[in-house]
Amino acid sequence: MFDVIVIGAGVSGSAIARQLSRYNASVCVLEKCEDVCEGTSKANSAIVHAGFDADEGSLMAKLNVKGNEMMDDLARDLDIPFKRNGSMVVCIHKEELDGLKVLYERGVKNGVKGLKILSREEALEMEPNLSDNVEGALYAPTGGIICPFELTIAMAENANVNGVEFRFNTRVEDIKKGEDGLWHLRTNNGEYKARYVVNAAGVYADKIHNMVSADKMHIIERRGDYCLLDKQVGGYVSHTIFPQPTKFGKGVLVTPTVHGNLLVGPTAIDIENKEGTATTAAGIDELQAKASENVRNLPMRNVITSFAGLRAHLERHEFVIEEVKDAPCFIDVAGIESPGLSASPAIGEMVGDMLKEKMNLTEKENWIGTRKGITRTEGLSVEEMNKLIKENPAYGTIVCRCESITEGEILDAIHRPLGARSLDGVKRRTRAGMGRCQAGFCSPRTMEILNRELGLSYEEITKSGGKSNIVIERTKGEV
Repeated sequence: MFDVIVIGAGVSGSAIARQLSRYNASVCVLEKCEDVCEGTSKANSAIVHAGFDADEGSLMAKLNVKGNEMMDDLARDLDIPFKRNGSMVVCIHKEELDGLKVLYERGVKNGVKGLKILSREEALEMEPNLSDNVEGALYAPTGGIICPFELTIAMAENANVNGVEFRFNTRVEDIKKGEDGLWHLRTNNGEYKARYVVNAAGVYADKIHNMVSADKMHIIERRGDYCLLDKQVGGYVSHTIFPQPTKFGKGVLVTPTVHGNLLVGPTAIDIENKEGTATTAAGIDELQAKASENVRNLPMRNVITSFAGLRAHLERHEFVIEEVKDAPCFIDVAGIESPGLSASPAIGEMVGDMLKEKMNLTEKENWIGTRKGITRTEGLSVEEMNKLIKENPAYGTIVCRCESITEGEILDAIHRPLGARSLDGVKRRTRAGMGRCQAGFCSPRTMEILNRELGLSYEEITKSGGKSNIVIERTKGEV
């Protein structure tokens, strides 16, 4: 029995959980996967939008701009990487230059600061590798880049430290209002009860909503393919480069990442599969062709991996954050596609304020608003490394050669709040396995550490939970 149950531990659910952890209330997050950040939140463009794209007056626009403004303080408090590298919307057709003016005027009305329309010469001076066909660009200095894994994990960890419970591998199968006036949630791991339910289930938000409402919702699963390029070419552009947007979204972008890679994507392909995250040759070909229209001679030979994510698209292209009319005490947080990552802190605040008022919640006197991230050895001086190794010899053992991740960092990832229990859990927290060899070298060693620290047998260790076991069976006995 809880005061509030949040369904979904993505970036929206984790932001809401953190905000609710400020108050004297029992809160639980139910997540069908084995970790936070397993859905849309783990496969997106990793950028913080300035806020000029969404329609004036829309919830998307308001929460995007507010979330953007909140990101500096949030990154500082939660000890996560964030950089305001600025973004550019590139125009390559002279007859479409008026489209930049439309975006500029919309951005000004939305409250975006510092917008400027650049001439061809100004754009090329800022980004020499732009297409030779560039005619102008809209520059937004408030645009930024962030790590979506670290943002989501950090908010969830902070919520957990402040008393929010997380139940993983727990899929909601049915929801009914009981005679006691509470919501009864049947899951694969037993029944839960709550006064209020928050539906932050991503692409499954329509399925959850339709369990309680006669006014049905339909989410379109929009797949986006990406290519990640090696750090060797991470500085090919310094800003986030967008094409002019279309009805299918903001288009295929080219952007540096906070960890020094180059990211290209996404495509926008509507499918009917809530787990359809397989890339396709056609999708990769499409993103390469479209990205090359705005950035010349893209070094695509340096691709180290490709992946795809799903966006929870609603036909009206707007966030839905409201109490369901025919299901009192049930709040939808649905249709959270781009700019959902950028808006997430503001989404958390909005839902938290809504529940604070509805439930007459009082603030905790001892709420902890900060969090210390995993100690990173990258960039430390020789003196700093020697001191760290002296304090903990595990920091002297390199496990992931590509990203120079030490055993000490992996141990921290496993033993901190909501610690990693799989290879991908370690990867998202430390970057072990995200480098050039894509875990070819470090996986066996990481498995040894998981085996030793968690008591998991090698057959139990998975890549990402569920049936993603690495070792299926033993072919010979112990030596």
